[in-house]
Amino acid sequence: MSDATTDGPTSPGTSPGVIPAPRSVRESARPGVPLGADTTLWAGPGTGATERWLRLTLGAALGLSLPPAPENTAVSENAAGTENAAGAENAPNTVRLRIDETLRPEAYVLDADAERGIEIRGGSSAGVFWGAQTLRQLIGPEAFRRAPVRPGVTYAVPNRTVEDAPRFGWRGLMLDVSRHFMPKDGVLRQLDLMAAHKLNVFHFHLTDDQGWRIEIKRYPKLTETGSWRARTKFGHRASPHWEEKPHGGFYTQDDIREIVAYAAERHIAVVPEIDIPGHSQAAIAAYPELGNTDVIDTRSLSVWDTWGVSKNVLAPTDNALQFYEGVFEELLDLFPSEFIHVGGDECAKDQWKASPAAQARITELGLVDEDGLQSWFIRHFDTWLSARGRRLIGWDEILEGGLAPGAAVSSWRGYQGGITAARAGHDVVMCPEQQVYLDHRQAAGPDEPVPIGFVRTLEDVYRFEPVPPELTPAQARHVLGTQANLWTEVMEDRARVDYQAFPRLVAFAEVAWSALPPPAERDFADFEERMTAHYARLDALGVAYRPPAGPLPWQRRPGVLGRPIEGPPPNV
Repeated sequence: MSDATTDGPTSPGTSPGVIPAPRSVRESARPGVPLGADTTLWAGPGTGATERWLRLTLGAALGLSLPPAPENTAVSENAAGTENAAGAENAPNTVRLRIDETLRPEAYVLDADAERGIEIRGGSSAGVFWGAQTLRQLIGPEAFRRAPVRPGVTYAVPNRTVEDAPRFGWRGLMLDVSRHFMPKDGVLRQLDLMAAHKLNVFHFHLTDDQGWRIEIKRYPKLTETGSWRARTKFGHRASPHWEEKPHGGFYTQDDIREIVAYAAERHIAVVPEIDIPGHSQAAIAAYPELGNTDVIDTRSLSVWDTWGVSKNVLAPTDNALQFYEGVFEELLDLFPSEFIHVGGDECAKDQWKASPAAQARITELGLVDEDGLQSWFIRHFDTWLSARGRRLIGWDEILEGGLAPGAAVSSWRGYQGGITAARAGHDVVMCPEQQVYLDHRQAAGPDEPVPIGFVRTLEDVYRFEPVPPELTPAQARHVLGTQANLWTEVMEDRARVDYQAFPRLVAFAEVAWSALPPPAERDFADFEERMTAHYARLDALGVAYRPPAGPLPWQRRPGVLGRPIEGPPPNV
């Protein structure tokens, strides 16, 4: 028998198709490690979340109880620094979890050996959890189900050692629940799908013109009025089709606490977004005094029922600032995340230009124009959040009129906003719409449902590079990571979200995690081969992904107008 080592995520030999591709895999021809009724679980200090996850998820899928192992099955180190397995008679039937502070925080080593059992070492509790995700993949698609399909079967984990660590610390997914509300159980499922792909930041887009989705106790009308619209445009905003029924919903504060706790158990940070000063019509419909009352009768506004950029934006008043301070005070009690997203994008300036009150504010503050007024708005909350130990992050429009000190930037209009911010010493999350907006269509064919934007195939996403080559190494260190975005104007339910996200989110996860070569040198054929195994996992999870051959009949939306853009996307 012989061992073989494969280094680098694009090397062959990582079967059965681990995704994201690990940095190093050492394989052996020896028999696999059995997982059966007599398998026990030993969890060292700090690994309790993974211990619970293994019993609840892997145990349920395979019909295993995974009882606690006797203490003497733990692995210790001798004076020479090599490992000794105490209680060797039990080791082959034990899964051991422990933290190894010599590893990077999210790094892990998974060692499966027929004579020693399975050990997952992580540089932190998060590293141990990511190692457990790899273990799940090594077992097979049955490990992704909720109950056993082959009761009594003993599964074998291949004999191998996997060493791995992520490229980026921010591996994000943004979900817009304002345009189409996703009930809480769908959000929890989304977190499970993120964890399965080692994504660790959930950007929760909670407010927009078309709906306010979070309970704010001091302002009850935000959900009483702002969470419901009378009807919904079906397709692009130019479509003649309407769904003539109310649409809406919101998360109570206990729902939010549950979502945040569920995410934390999976080592996912939840970054909430409250959009200001634009994309605020739902809030103005609930509290008309927030709008530019000297320009428009804000009492006549309702929650917007179509798509696009509403011109109804917040008035630059002390009242609006104090109102949103109240919103953020409750938000900070619910979300422990370092970053709070304030939107800042697509703020139409028409009403400010026409408003005597807004023009007086510009003069009072000594600003040049309306862009400066938007920057003043963002700077206020940057200071406010910083004073409370949090960091502001916003879309790259917050660069207009001057970048708020201490703010981080979500670079969505292309790379340029991120390049500008990084060169100025600000942290950046790269999420250019031309590359990783997953609401963009996946193919040019006529069967693609409600085709929006550029064609972004699975291979296109796989060849996305988050760090622009224009940045120096010092500037590139400001790139916290990358994020894929799901805007849900034309995603009316969970199945449509699945279709737009998968399988492209799998390719994105590998870009965010793995140490890939430059885009042109990436081995997409190897990725496709590993996807063959991964489609079976997605099937087991019930993900309604886009099949490689094209949409299934029920996934199509014939006759529903989209907004396709022809040609390759610009690299801006």
